[in-house]
Amino acid sequence: LALHPVITPELVQGRVHLKCSYSPPSPAPPVQYRVLWSRLSSPGKREQLHEETTPRPFSYAELDGANLRLGDTVFCTVTAFRRGTPEQQSLPEDSKGFYAGIKFLPESLEIAEDGKEHILTVLSTVPIACPGQEDSCKITLQLSTEDLGKSSRVPGPPDIALSACQVDLLPEPCSGGRCAAATVTVTAVTDFAQDGRRVSRVSARPAAPRGLLWRAHTPRDVKVTVRDLPTGNCYSFTDPHIITFDGWRYDSHKIGTFLLCRSESRAFEVHVRQRDCGGRRSATACNCGVAAR
Repeated sequence: LALHPVITPELVQGRVHLKCSYSPPSPAPPVQYRVLWSRLSSPGKREQLHEETTPRPFSYAELDGANLRLGDTVFCTVTAFRRGTPEQQSLPEDSKGFYAGIKFLPESLEIAEDGKEHILTVLSTVPIACPGQEDSCKITLQLSTEDLGKSSRVPGPPDIALSACQVDLLPEPCSGGRCAAATVTVTAVTDFAQDGRRVSRVSARPAAPRGLLWRAHTPRDVKVTVRDLPTGNCYSFTDPHIITFDGWRYDSHKIGTFLLCRSESRAFEVHVRQRDCGGRRSATACNCGVAAR
């Protein structure tokens, strides 16, 4: 028999359950199903949770926060047999592993110090339930970043920036592996330091979680690798000598406020103010102020 067991999340009387569904043979003879629920305890190893025998083409397991918790990767294994002849069984069939909880997509990022924004999605694969509080039902996640640097060094300043410090996961109908989702953008900090490839991570922690199920859940961190790009420098110094990004040199002895640099691709510009500092003897100007955006 080809039973094709599949795990999907479902709310049952306001409580989060996982449903293992399988395809009965057609036309269906009087068949019983033995369903074994298990979870991944360590890479390549499974821990059995419970087993049941049922005539129905589905089986439920509740995420109760004790036996089955958020963060578990869950499997159901189904075997079929005819009533009265339990020794004659079909081959057991495994479902794909179902990760129950909150996760980031993508699970890792590699970005460059080029100012580009990268979308990071935070989603829950199970329904968010708040019995009696449907109008204000949500899970708030506090987001943080940490520069892991290199093992032999003290971590430096942040290497990545997020567009928000927290996100709200609001309940929505489960579809395509998500029951709630929010997005933030991640950008590499342009620090002008030639520090090679540095690794940071993005973490999420439930803020004032509702109920035991969510309180003990910590989503997996996202690893973000930041790659250096060559940086350019320009200068204005002493009376003033100018060196442009491409190395062109000239002097500017004019008095007033001038546009020193402006980007055509982003909101970045530098203004410089020059005052008379040569007096009557020479027409010389000196930098006396700078404004940068």
